[in-house]
Amino acid sequence: NPPTEILSIGRTVQVQIIGINQETHRISIGMKQLEKDPWEGIGGKYPIGKRVEGKVTNITDYGAFVELEPGIEGLIHVSEMSWTKKNVHPGKILSTTQEVDVVVLEVDPQKRRISLGLKQTLDNPWEAFANNHPVGSVVEGEVKNKTEFGLFIGLDGDVDGMVHLSDLDWNRPGEQVMEEYNRGDMVQAQVLDVDVEKERISLGIKQLGQDSVGAAAASGDLRKNAVVTAEVVAVKDGGLEVKLVDHDMETFIKRSDLSRDRDEQRPERFAVGQKVDARVTTFDKKTRRITVSIKALEIAEEKEAVAQFGSTDSGASLGDILGAALKKQGDKEEK
Repeated sequence: NPPTEILSIGRTVQVQIIGINQETHRISIGMKQLEKDPWEGIGGKYPIGKRVEGKVTNITDYGAFVELEPGIEGLIHVSEMSWTKKNVHPGKILSTTQEVDVVVLEVDPQKRRISLGLKQTLDNPWEAFANNHPVGSVVEGEVKNKTEFGLFIGLDGDVDGMVHLSDLDWNRPGEQVMEEYNRGDMVQAQVLDVDVEKERISLGIKQLGQDSVGAAAASGDLRKNAVVTAEVVAVKDGGLEVKLVDHDMETFIKRSDLSRDRDEQRPERFAVGQKVDARVTTFDKKTRRITVSIKALEIAEEKEAVAQFGSTDSGASLGDILGAALKKQGDKEEK
């Protein structure tokens, strides 16, 4: 406490001599030496974890000092003031002379320091969220921010959860899907993980929908050499942008894969909305990237026809062989 709060001019007080300097003819005296040292046995009086009441005496940029009793003050560091307000000045949370409940975090009798916590008197919002919203549950919140990593969603308890780019959509790139969201949008997401210690909540939006590609991959429908139907989305100079009809995936068929016949490798002979059959040439389950080829399908069908209906070496022309194959296919369709 400042001397003006204890002493006044003309007041008579008792003191103890604590030093005499013969050279300067000065005597050092003290008042606190007449009283018991309040820090004596402080560890037993304020054990770690104890909840106590005090009064805020001073606020700084790094925290607030709280008087627990005359002569004993502790510091609430700014990091121990709020679970969620990380970059707020202590003066916006507490005010001088305010009575507060705090929890003892650490006691150092030698340095005469006591570390206190204010947020520890409140429920940990991360623990509360984990208890109320287990992994797999669906939550709703407002898009608070968009970053290069994903979306930050405001949730119950004044906490945020993040939807990583990879958890926005099963098939489309996260960067592309991000453009569909704006700050302030209300969205639903599934809880993927809650790390109370690191104060992190992982959310997923794509998990609310069906993973048709994953199911198709597991069943073998998208295995290499499988035949798929694709719809032309755009016609480019270098080929076709197509979307697989049954699997909600997009890919690009290069000009050289549009036909086994070089003269037919012209993108302009196709139209947007037209459906074509193609053969899967590569499929990466991890990256969900697929390439398909009309040319590969034509070559495979030709080989199959030759194997079933003869070979050009036996004297039959390729037209005869393919004609027989087409006739057989037509007979099956009529039946």
